[in-house]
Amino acid sequence: MSAPPQTRGAKVGADISALLRARHTLLWVVTREELRVERALATACAEARFPMRCWDCVDGITDAAGTPVENQRDPSAAIDWIRRSKERAVYVMRDLHRWQDAVVLRGLRSLARALQTAPPGEARAVIVLTPSGDVPPELSGQATVIEFPLPDRAEVEQILDDVLRALPDGVRAAAVPANGSRDAAVDAAVGLTAEEAANCYARSLVTSRRIDPALVQQEKRRVIARERVLTWYDPDPRGLDAVGGLDLLKDWLRARRAAFGARAREFGLPAPKGVLLCGVPGCGKSLTAKAVATAWAMPLLRLDMGGLRSKFVGESEANLRRALQVAEAVAPCVLWLDEVEKSLAGATGPQGDGGVAADALGAVLSWMQERAGAVFVVATANEVRGLPPELLRKGRFDDVFWIDLPTPKERTEVLAAAMLQHRRDPNAISTSEVAARTEGFSGAEVAALVPDAMFVAFADGERALDTQDLLDAAAAVVPLSKTAGEKLDELRRWARGRARPASRLETAAAGERRLDL
Repeated sequence: MSAPPQTRGAKVGADISALLRARHTLLWVVTREELRVERALATACAEARFPMRCWDCVDGITDAAGTPVENQRDPSAAIDWIRRSKERAVYVMRDLHRWQDAVVLRGLRSLARALQTAPPGEARAVIVLTPSGDVPPELSGQATVIEFPLPDRAEVEQILDDVLRALPDGVRAAAVPANGSRDAAVDAAVGLTAEEAANCYARSLVTSRRIDPALVQQEKRRVIARERVLTWYDPDPRGLDAVGGLDLLKDWLRARRAAFGARAREFGLPAPKGVLLCGVPGCGKSLTAKAVATAWAMPLLRLDMGGLRSKFVGESEANLRRALQVAEAVAPCVLWLDEVEKSLAGATGPQGDGGVAADALGAVLSWMQERAGAVFVVATANEVRGLPPELLRKGRFDDVFWIDLPTPKERTEVLAAAMLQHRRDPNAISTSEVAARTEGFSGAEVAALVPDAMFVAFADGERALDTQDLLDAAAAVVPLSKTAGEKLDELRRWARGRARPASRLETAAAGERRLDL
């Protein structure tokens, strides 16, 4: 019988053990899970044959069980004590990142250098636990940065089993997830810390006396919302039917849905990376991101990179990395980057933001290249010419699609979808007549005709909506294609040869307008 696959946390723990044996004297471990990571460090230290000691500003230096070793609560005094000690040990510093003054940094740097030449019997190392991956410049030459991952699916499954084992026998039998729902209960907690996952399961037990995946998912949404790095969106329940037109893009998305399955993995097919949707504002880019999550039965997470910016140097990039880490842990999921060009403005060329956009671009590019989880990225952009060329090169996204103004057939589909959304029968009006009178309208402008016409019908005795109401509403609209026609033509010229059309052409006029992409 083959051994179970090694969890991500166990793999990182093995890497730490190897670093300790290789005499790396200063490790900078990035995590928010102190208890879970310390357990993993205890295992890593034992494998490397190092006793583990811990330090914090309350208890001073203790052993792994919490027994006092030395009452040194001051960080500088603790560092000096470690340097004078001859005991072979690893010291886990819990709160040291809060003391980054010149004396502490100088002491830690000198300690790391001195320990490199200590004899094997007196070998020592320092591990700094910190929620931030920003290493002080004074320590960049000595510190090895390790990002400890969130629990993967196998670890969450262990957490679920631990929670169930702690229950009395009679209660446990009723609490165990029913056939088929165990996997859902595990999937619902993936992306949380170990403590958060255990708390979600405990809350489900208190609320319903069983492990209910729906309750765990609800609690997970609350936890992710509290982090303020990602927004959990409810996907559009209509799926891709909510999007009028864009037949080529829909076909492309449907063909890649099966690539996330087990058979695709056995076939050797890589998981799709993502798609960049660029084009005219209001023509279905954001709606497609919401709809594909429904069609693929995946969570939809929205990342607002502009909202992660901080006034503190380095904190914006740390927030972004944490958001990407959560998305990868939640995988498979759809990650929506809306209006990405605004978030990355200034990433190339003259910078007016202190290099924040360049740091964000570097973090996103590195993650897109190296991520292991099945995170499908849907990035949308209106002003695509402002995007950095590094983001557009082949390999970052599976493909780039250009979404233009809807064709007459697409306007008919958009209008029908909007009628259904507002609980009106599309067959009660002439959708083709309205489509013919709305040439140059964006999808959003066509869809907005329905509520505009409904206001008129409601004021006129709450009567049924008719075609003339929609035509009157259309006559009052000055479409974006007229107010910003020159800008749209420039974007079309950019898209020629750089992006795939999202829709099939219908007429010669449409072909001229779309520049035969």
